[in-house]
Amino acid sequence: MTVPTSTLMAGKTGLIMGAANEKSLAWAIALGVERSGGNCIMSFANPAVEKRLTRLVGQRNWPMIPCDVGDDTSIDEAFEALAAHLQGRPLDFLVHAISYSDKEELRGAFLDTTRSNFRKTLDISCYSLVAVAQRAATLMTDGGAILTLTYLGSERVIPNYNVMGVAKAALEASVRYLASDLGARGVSVNALSAGPIRTLASSGIDDIRAIVSWTEHNSMLRRQTTLEDVAGAAIALIGPLGRGVTGELVHVDGGYHATGMVNLDRIGESAALLAALHD
Repeated sequence: MTVPTSTLMAGKTGLIMGAANEKSLAWAIALGVERSGGNCIMSFANPAVEKRLTRLVGQRNWPMIPCDVGDDTSIDEAFEALAAHLQGRPLDFLVHAISYSDKEELRGAFLDTTRSNFRKTLDISCYSLVAVAQRAATLMTDGGAILTLTYLGSERVIPNYNVMGVAKAALEASVRYLASDLGARGVSVNALSAGPIRTLASSGIDDIRAIVSWTEHNSMLRRQTTLEDVAGAAIALIGPLGRGVTGELVHVDGGYHATGMVNLDRIGESAALLAALHD
C-alpha cells in the first residue's frame, strides 16, 4: 500500500525534523509530502544521520540542514539556514519527529528513572518542540501547520516506555498551549499518536515486537499500523484539509486506543502471545 499521489501539498514547503532512515515515520511523511506535490527541507542531528539521510534524499532537490535541538545556538543557525533556503517565501509546515531517552532506562521500573535522564528526555523529546516552534512561527507569515509525533504511552502505562511516556504526556500538553498561542497567527499545532511500528527509535524499547503484535491482535482494524497510515494522516493535518484542526491529539492506531479489552475473536492469538512472553 502506498500513499496516493495528489496535489494537496502543491506549492507548499516545510521542514521535516527527525528522519533517521527509510523506516522512520518522518521519512514516510516526507515521501507523502512529495507524492502530494510539496517540497521538503530536511534536518539532521549528527554526521551519522546526515550520511543516511543523504543516501535517502538522493537526487531529490531537498536541502539538508544540521540541527541539534539540545543546543539553542544550533537551532538558531538551522533556522537562519532555513530562511535562506526559503528565499523570502513563507514556511508552510513543520514536522517534529524527535525524541530521545537512554535506552538502558527504557526497561524495568519507571521508579528507577535518574534525574539526569529525566532532564535529557524531557529536553529533547518535549522542550525541543517549543524551541523550534518559536523560530518556525516567525517564518510562517501566511499561516502554517506544526505537527509532532507521540504515542499511547503518554496516556496509558506501556511496558518499558517509562520516562518517555512522561515526556510524551508533556509534549501533548505543550501542543495545546502552543496551539492557543499561535492560533491568532493562523498556525495550527497538532500531535499524531501512531500505533507501534518497528523503527530505529522504537528498537530501543524492550519487547517492542510483542507490543506491536499485541496491538495488531487487539486493534479495531485487526492489523498493524503502517508507515503509509501515518503519512496519510500527517498530510491531512499539515495540508489544506486540516486547516480547521488545532490543539488535537489524533490517534492513528487502528482504534487500539479506544478498546477496553482483548478482541474476543482473536483471544487465542493474544493468549498465545502472552504465553510466549512468559517462556
